[in-house]
Amino acid sequence: MATVKITQTGSPIRRTKDQRATLIGLGLNKMHKTVELTDTPEVRGMIRKISHMVSVEG
Repeated sequence: MATVKITQTGSPIRRTKDQRATLIGLGLNKMHKTVELTDTPEVRGMIRKISHMVSVEG
């Protein structure tokens, strides 16, 4: 399956609880941390929800 590389670029400070939970759900918890996940509709939806705090490759 295809993978997508996600890097956290924004801080969760002063964000809503659901946005913080989405970051944790993706495996991100520190600035500039990068994770590689399978490209599924669920992951794409989570990325769309916090697109202002992450950068995506692939």
